[in-house]
Amino acid sequence: MFKFAPLGKVMNRTLDREVKLAVTGLRRSGKTVFITSLVHQLLHGLNSTHLPFFEVVNSGHLRGSKIMPQPNLHIPAFPYHHAIAQLCHEYPNWPQATDGLSEIQLAIRYQSQGLLAKSLSSSSTLYLDIIDYPGEWLLDLPLLNWTYEQWSAHITQLCQTEPRYSLSEEWRNYLSTLAVNEGDIDPLQRDQFIRQGSQLYTAFLHCCKEDKYGLSLLQPGRFTMPGELKDTTLLEFYPTLSLPAAPIKVNSIYAEMKKRYDSYKEQVVQKFYRQHFASFDRQIVLVDVLKALNTSYASYEDMREAINLVLHSFQYGKSGFLNKLFGLKIDGLLFATTKADHVTPNQLPNLERFLQTMLAKSYNNVSFEGVKTTTLALASIKSTQSAYTTFQGQRFSCIKGVPLDGDKPVALFPGEVPYEGLLPEGWIDGRFNFISFKPPRLSDSHSSGLPHIRMDRALEFLLGDKF
Repeated sequence: MFKFAPLGKVMNRTLDREVKLAVTGLRRSGKTVFITSLVHQLLHGLNSTHLPFFEVVNSGHLRGSKIMPQPNLHIPAFPYHHAIAQLCHEYPNWPQATDGLSEIQLAIRYQSQGLLAKSLSSSSTLYLDIIDYPGEWLLDLPLLNWTYEQWSAHITQLCQTEPRYSLSEEWRNYLSTLAVNEGDIDPLQRDQFIRQGSQLYTAFLHCCKEDKYGLSLLQPGRFTMPGELKDTTLLEFYPTLSLPAAPIKVNSIYAEMKKRYDSYKEQVVQKFYRQHFASFDRQIVLVDVLKALNTSYASYEDMREAINLVLHSFQYGKSGFLNKLFGLKIDGLLFATTKADHVTPNQLPNLERFLQTMLAKSYNNVSFEGVKTTTLALASIKSTQSAYTTFQGQRFSCIKGVPLDGDKPVALFPGEVPYEGLLPEGWIDGRFNFISFKPPRLSDSHSSGLPHIRMDRALEFLLGDKF
């Protein structure tokens, strides 16, 4: 049965006074750092000279921002203050990766524009809601469109190529010993077979997740980042590598795993989607392109497929009055490649073009729906400085920063980003070596925004038309 939203929230949505922002990204794409920087830039916008392309700040119309009390008491607060404390420590660290659900709401007050707005009030307030969650959980959204048989066929196909073929060997060998459609089996023994197979499948997913393989499409996402579902029977199932002959026996391993898969979709994935993904207004998709370039062609292809599958789960379209009243579709989508400070400034156009080529399918689908879309290379918190070096009489651009595994600044040329996609043979060993850096030492984070690259452009795209 359809439920109407509270009148206050309906009016806020209808009058463009509330924006729900979807910060979407796979594991290690930089969601937590992006949210921390976004909140900090807004809280310090009045005193900031770091946001020249964010018009409400540049025009002097911003009146201030503040963090609001937790809107949903059953959801933990986004750990903004803890993240800032880590960044501002004498020995700064990057904020910890997200391992659960959290939320933050900002109130942004600005000078009213237009005759009607000014006649009602000299100032207006925009409420910005942001949800943070592990990137692994996003990978479950495509399951909503797949039956157990379709999902099993998808995983089977993935496991036919390297590196998954080798990494899944122990799990596949175990499955070959099971009679999955045997109905005359003790339920306790059946559950033990399922539990053991689930443990082997989960271990296989964790191997795929290792940095040297860098695979992204790891389903179900809760198997490697379970959150509150850790050690529950709801996470004890796995795909089958071949469909058993009909009819399916009622008490068989196959029937039980199919039942658990359907329960997982209904109780975990569908619930998560309805509560947190069904009513977003704007979206930013964060992609760590450099990670894919560093790893392998298989990592690049896997990341591309994972992101395109996830984006297919969202609802896109122009937002009119009725959509605002009864549930919005996303009407603005920003594709952002993160860690733009890990390449030289002249490589930013290449970084943006590479991402646009990588996600061409989703970019085309969203643009077809009339959604405002763009691509941007950004660094939520800038950890390097531009520098120059001379080699054999020629001057080269480079970057300077403290490596994540070091304690002294180094200047280096990180390499060139391909302008468009690469063929498999383009991944030559040693061609790409984009290293990670420690956060910068901050002299005073309480008087101005954090150092960044193009966060002001991201803010203008996502929020600029709301002021």
